[in-house]
Amino acid sequence: MPALGPPLRGDTRQRIGLLGGSFNPAHDGHRHISLLALGRLRLAQVWWLVSPQNPLKPTAGMAALAERLAGARAIARHPAIRVGDLERRLGTRHTADSLKALRRRFPRARFVWLMGTDNLLQLPRWRRWRTILSTVPIAVFERGSYVYMALAGQAGARFRSNQVREPRGLFGRSPPAWSLLRLQVHPASATAIRAARQQAAGGDGAPSATARVWE
Repeated sequence: MPALGPPLRGDTRQRIGLLGGSFNPAHDGHRHISLLALGRLRLAQVWWLVSPQNPLKPTAGMAALAERLAGARAIARHPAIRVGDLERRLGTRHTADSLKALRRRFPRARFVWLMGTDNLLQLPRWRRWRTILSTVPIAVFERGSYVYMALAGQAGARFRSNQVREPRGLFGRSPPAWSLLRLQVHPASATAIRAARQQAAGGDGAPSATARVWE
């Protein structure tokens, strides 16, 4: 099996950010939060886990995996951002399974899961979502109006006592531990990009004013 990620140096415990998603397509919003994570969490690298098929998303309109990988690599443009089809190689479909496999394969790495507040809001729809929170710390990036709904949502309310005020403190706590990172919201949206492409190609799809979700 080809290497699933960059080699870790000996017995070091590098901090690795994990950004999963369809990347359909990848855009500057993904790169924006990756660069912020590298700096604010003092990460060695961010790995983009391009999903073969997100179980919560329809297959219709999903570009081929090879196309999405190529697009993600073109957008990443940073030596510390690594793009790969790790879930395809591991044979996993769900984040909980991918995290378990990653920790087994890279036992010395210090992983942190990266997500937007929109995903925190919908986290209870993910398979074994409580297991995810108990496996790795999570850095949650602000996504406009989603922040207040996410904090009041099922996951935010259930694990409110596990919130870490200082994001860098995530690595000093055992999961469950999560932190909210306030930031200037990036306007890029995969949903809007696909709709704009369809419209330019003569379709009738138009980006919704509320379509501001990372994918």
